[in-house]
Amino acid sequence: MHIHILGICGTFMGGVALLAREHGVRVSGSDANVYPPMSTQLHEQGIELHEGYGADALADVPDCVVIGNALSRGNPAVEHALDSGMPYTSGPQWLAENVLQERWVLAVSGTHGKTSTASMLAWILEYAGLSPGFLIGGVPVNFGLSARLGQAPFFVVEADEYDTAFFDKRSKFVHYRPRTLVMNNLEFDHADIFPDLAAIQTQFHHLVRTVPGNGLIIRKAHDTALDEVLSRGCWTAVEQVADSDEGVTWGAISQVEDGSCFDVVLDGQVAGTVRWGQLGGHNIQNALAAIAAARHAGVPVAQAVAALCGYRGVKRRMEVRGTVNGITVYDDFAHHPTAIATTLQGLRRRVGDARILVLLEPRSNTMKMGVHRDTLAASLAGADRVWLYEPEDLGWSLADSLPASDARLSVGRSVEGIVDEVSAMAAAGDHVLVMSNGGFGGIHEKLLTALQ
Repeated sequence: MHIHILGICGTFMGGVALLAREHGVRVSGSDANVYPPMSTQLHEQGIELHEGYGADALADVPDCVVIGNALSRGNPAVEHALDSGMPYTSGPQWLAENVLQERWVLAVSGTHGKTSTASMLAWILEYAGLSPGFLIGGVPVNFGLSARLGQAPFFVVEADEYDTAFFDKRSKFVHYRPRTLVMNNLEFDHADIFPDLAAIQTQFHHLVRTVPGNGLIIRKAHDTALDEVLSRGCWTAVEQVADSDEGVTWGAISQVEDGSCFDVVLDGQVAGTVRWGQLGGHNIQNALAAIAAARHAGVPVAQAVAALCGYRGVKRRMEVRGTVNGITVYDDFAHHPTAIATTLQGLRRRVGDARILVLLEPRSNTMKMGVHRDTLAASLAGADRVWLYEPEDLGWSLADSLPASDARLSVGRSVEGIVDEVSAMAAAGDHVLVMSNGGFGGIHEKLLTALQ
């Protein structure tokens, strides 16, 4: 069996490639941007990569073409596959048909926290000796890779609401049919795909409809958008989580302001204490959801708590990239105003009065469309100084969206220029937080070098 993956270097499709290779399938793939670390990871697995989307990549005719959702009609490789009558499918459908069949799927959905919660859940199951399979949109440090087949029956999947493919406009997660479903939260995002929040809620209700009656839905408490989804119909038991002790099934009592130590409260009783290196109330909530999901799979709460005490996080989620002359540089994936604000809040509680300098690249499709222009400045209130990078293709003016009276905020159109300004201003004890869901022009290493 030979499959060729179009868009293979994306996090999800790269994970599919790793699973297929481990499954004994011959895998090749094409992408417009073949570069490390994904290209290195794929090469190490013996996967043949083609730069670009020329039809020549399909000269060795595969048994099936797996087409990523970033590709549309008009793409040369897509057109060649269609014209030649090659069998084709989407990544989520290939996953569902070849990996998830007869597995106990634990799916983690929501606007924020999917990668972190899925990573925590996979680690809890691993710690409990269950050797789960997983496909996660990031690299959990405890595992060092984003996907593996694992052992039956458990499989953890990050359940993204983005569309499946150019020929299947349902959300990816509709294919997964979970027995255990986490719904972390729900806000408007992916404005390039969805016209409004209601459209996303419809997809989430499609997902709810796939969970069996003897399954379990774990959801954030007091989330109006999720309330509205479940009000359309729910046929499965529901447990609620909150990052405080407020009478829900799963709550918490913070022992330290920054969230690095908290008691897990189950039905009003303290069930254990997590001491770990993660920050913020949002990660407490992620942890509670992971503990609840693991308990549904048979892992005792005490064992899940012990696992999280050894949880090491996810690359690009508040990852310390280096400390130079007393200045700490972090890399974080936050790109939605809610995630930006909660990440800053967690760091502020950790560092107290120390200065936080933020470098932000507004790179997501939703950000480029200007959906968040009116809430971006407010989300950065927790920073002492902010540099916003304005790429040429942003499509709107960052400067026009910022309060003229806020001297903390400035706009730069050059990565090198921002590096020069930050390195000139930063001093020992400062915390420099780089936020982007992309590479940001290699700014992390450039900054660490400049700080030497």
